[in-house]
Amino acid sequence: MANDIQIGDFFSLLNSVENINDTDYEKVQLLIEAAKSFERSTYQCVYIIDYNKKDFLYVSANIAKLCGVDAKRVKDFGYRFYIDYVPEDDLKMLLEINENGFKLFETIPVAERREYTISYNFHIKKQGNRKALINHKITPLVLTPDGRMWLGMCTISLAAGNRAGNVIIKKPGADTFYEYSLDTHKWSQKPEISLSETEKEVLSLSTQGYTMNNIADIICKSVDTVKACKRSIFQKMDVKNIAEALTYAQNHQLI
Repeated sequence: MANDIQIGDFFSLLNSVENINDTDYEKVQLLIEAAKSFERSTYQCVYIIDYNKKDFLYVSANIAKLCGVDAKRVKDFGYRFYIDYVPEDDLKMLLEINENGFKLFETIPVAERREYTISYNFHIKKQGNRKALINHKITPLVLTPDGRMWLGMCTISLAAGNRAGNVIIKKPGADTFYEYSLDTHKWSQKPEISLSETEKEVLSLSTQGYTMNNIADIICKSVDTVKACKRSIFQKMDVKNIAEALTYAQNHQLI
């Protein structure tokens, strides 16, 4: 199937962008400089999608550490990178997410579209038969006057677990989020979970590498209380370990 996929397949007609001129492009250099600054201050890889030229406007240098391919080559490849470096099943999933993501995007009021981020996991092929599961987020960077996404900011980081999918769209602070089912091929709106202040503390301290004994001392609670908090967090998120819980919290912007 991968041989039949063309770069144009990644660009939905629902997000057809036109009438972007040279003057418009002269104004985006500041955005590229901001992306470079973000790259220097975070472990995440960053790139900017240009939905007008159907290409990558910028690719951060640190993408080589994650993908094994240097930034210049990724930028030169553009969307061909996905076709060559994503396993066939995941590539098919990406096309489905892309098309249905823009269908949902069309239902969101134009004034609110910039606030939403889509997040999902997929594999990238590495040397030999190895694969890396990555988390990929896209958020609008520049919209056209009628609400089409001209430029999209993307961040990539390693994902917990080994399963592709986990597709959600959410805006910060919202008490609901949209989840896409790869089985039913539909979006559903779901209530966001609520964490107690103690659970947030336990989760935040866990991101810093503290042990349960350390956390108990810091928040002046017993180790049993910390253990109970972790069990409660895992149950609410429907995850099995702290790595998956941290990934959930980051994707859902809970901490």
